[in-house]
Amino acid sequence: MSELNSHEHNTARRRGLTVIAALVVLGGLAWGGWHWMNTRHFETTDNAYASGNVVQITPQIGGTVVAIGVNDTDFVRAGQMLVTLDSADARVALEQAHAQLAQTVREVRTLFANNAPLKAQVSLRQADLARAQAEATRTQEDVNRRSPLLATGAVGKEEFQHATAQLTAAKSAVTAAQSAVLATQEQLVASQTQTEGTSPEDHPNVQRAAARVREAWLALERTQLKAPISGTIAKRGVQLGQRVAAGAPLMTVVALSDLWVDANFKESQLQNLRIGQSATLQADVYGSQVLFHGTVTGLGAGTGAAFALLPAQNATGNWIKVVQRVPVRIALDPKEVAEHPLRVGLSMDVSVDIRQQDGKMLSDTPSTTPPQATEVFDAQLHAADAQVQTIIAANLGRNKALSH
Repeated sequence: MSELNSHEHNTARRRGLTVIAALVVLGGLAWGGWHWMNTRHFETTDNAYASGNVVQITPQIGGTVVAIGVNDTDFVRAGQMLVTLDSADARVALEQAHAQLAQTVREVRTLFANNAPLKAQVSLRQADLARAQAEATRTQEDVNRRSPLLATGAVGKEEFQHATAQLTAAKSAVTAAQSAVLATQEQLVASQTQTEGTSPEDHPNVQRAAARVREAWLALERTQLKAPISGTIAKRGVQLGQRVAAGAPLMTVVALSDLWVDANFKESQLQNLRIGQSATLQADVYGSQVLFHGTVTGLGAGTGAAFALLPAQNATGNWIKVVQRVPVRIALDPKEVAEHPLRVGLSMDVSVDIRQQDGKMLSDTPSTTPPQATEVFDAQLHAADAQVQTIIAANLGRNKALSH
């Protein structure tokens, strides 16, 4: 009886093991089929994080903070005032530059105005020279007429000497008139050298003074720190009354509308990754209910270890191989980011479809447009130019026509 029970027990056990083995084989076949049909066409990683442009706000000049216009988490638009520095010193410097430019314009006007009187002086000296030359010619003719008559006694010796003395004086007058003409011509050339080929507005002295006005104007404008881009304020560390130096970080502006993902793939996964491949992403903050779609836009030029602050020194006696990772940049769909906002540094799960293999592994096309640009600071220089033109026009007066 016991032998019969033992035989039935062994039979049941073999059946159970057979079923388990069959299930394992079926599971392996199912997994292999699923991997062959689906998984092998994708490269995945959970070592991925949302990234964005973090713009640091730093003053271009030093000063004391007198106003702060934003707090952390505030949204700002490009050109909005963030921090205001004390502008008293900058205003004084601007007023001094204004006065110096006005004085320089008037001095240059005088240089141009002096040309006309000097030209008149040259004409006057030339007329004096012509008169002296005519008088010398007349006296020379008198001497020539009296010289033959001196031997016959028709002309007295005293009269002839008088005529000769007049000729000598006339020649001296011609020499003096010629010297006067040369002197006035040299004065005119010297004056024209300072004005030749230019106008009062373009004179070097005026341009130098105008540059000082622009410099002072920009220094005044830079007492107001404006947002270069639209974004969200983060890491605001500046406080009211604080004395800040040029280049000191005060806060950052993060453009959350322009984010991408840096996915750090293992070096063994890079073989089939190409620029232009599509990707599906999940953010831990939203879970699997929300899917983001993106495109591979570039592969990093090196591993993270190669660009570390303290690179690894592998040429040592004790060495352990560590699988390296290379950052892969994935652009996100802006509409999806707008519907489900992300933050810089959030964790992401990335799956890249590698079936498309016609793309490049590395970009070889230079960018024709800058990834980022701002026109906020252009307005400062335009306003400075307008201020310079106003001062010049106010001090040129009616003598502006003399420049022509």
